[in-house]
Amino acid sequence: MSTSLTPEAVMTCLEDVNLPGTTRSVVSLELIGEIRVSGGDVTVTVVRTSEKEETIDAVRQAVAQKVSGLPGVLAVTVPVDDRSAPPKKAPAGPHGQSPDPFADRTKLPGVGRVIAVASAKGGVGKSSVAVNLALALQAEGHKVGLMDADVYGPSIPTMLGVTEPPVITDDRKILPATNRGMQVISMGLLMDPDQPVIWRGPLVFSAVKQFLKDVQWEDLDYLVVDMPPGTGDAQLTLVQQVPLAGVVMVTTPQEVALADVRRGIRMFGDVQVPVLGVVENMSYFECPETGKQYDIFGRGGGARVAKEYELPLLGEIPIDPLIREGGDVGQPAVEKDGSPVRAAFLKLAAQVDEMAVDAT
Repeated sequence: MSTSLTPEAVMTCLEDVNLPGTTRSVVSLELIGEIRVSGGDVTVTVVRTSEKEETIDAVRQAVAQKVSGLPGVLAVTVPVDDRSAPPKKAPAGPHGQSPDPFADRTKLPGVGRVIAVASAKGGVGKSSVAVNLALALQAEGHKVGLMDADVYGPSIPTMLGVTEPPVITDDRKILPATNRGMQVISMGLLMDPDQPVIWRGPLVFSAVKQFLKDVQWEDLDYLVVDMPPGTGDAQLTLVQQVPLAGVVMVTTPQEVALADVRRGIRMFGDVQVPVLGVVENMSYFECPETGKQYDIFGRGGGARVAKEYELPLLGEIPIDPLIREGGDVGQPAVEKDGSPVRAAFLKLAAQVDEMAVDAT
């Protein structure tokens, strides 16, 4: 047997094995469990974090093939651990209390302020607000990055028209793509466009954490994070990993959206993250021929929820075909000179810049 055949050597070689359909290492995704070496026999346990059987089978085959090529290996066994990967345990407190969930929270190198754009409700135009806010901040003279934390439904690449994937360095760091001078990262740039993401919570945690800690952001004044709907894994990972300068909550006027937004505001309050205010998207439609305004989704919902939580109403973004058309072809509406939408987003950016805190 080769004296260099150790569990550590096996783990190192598996860093080159990616999850099928992605450029993410099975090691960085914590899919590799216990490794045992006995003579020339090697056992590598794969942790099941996907409900898709063919994904696990593909990982097992790739692991077996890679390990078989190591000097001294005679046989490889790849069992599956059906439990989710256990979190790393921190020392308990003096009375056995749970460890601090914010113990790993540190300021991101190369990033001044992190702004999350969130809504517990899907379909309210949160991603379009995030893209246009980021570009509006850049138009105000700031150096800006944009992170798409919506692992299951990444839309930032389409909205910006960016297709070039980020660069993965030899030490497994990620150089973000650039678009319009803005640094961009999205799961949509790391996978085939039609490849669905069928992941359980631990993989979502790992992906968001890697976007935060392994992407080499450079000299940013602002990192705008487009959050997925809900109040789950992605949101908790963000607030536990980095200090936020604030959250912009996006809603539409109708009550069904406001109910979810209330939950989101309460969640960020529970974890002591400042909510900067509320943006009411799809606020009204103004007929270009008559100038008459139509309240298609109701009226005043954003103002009501802002008042309820003593938050400022940061803006009312009208329904404008420019937003939809621009989002489909990678030409964000904020770039249209003289449009009401551009004016609304520039005003929003100015307010965010004024209100954002220097988090530590």
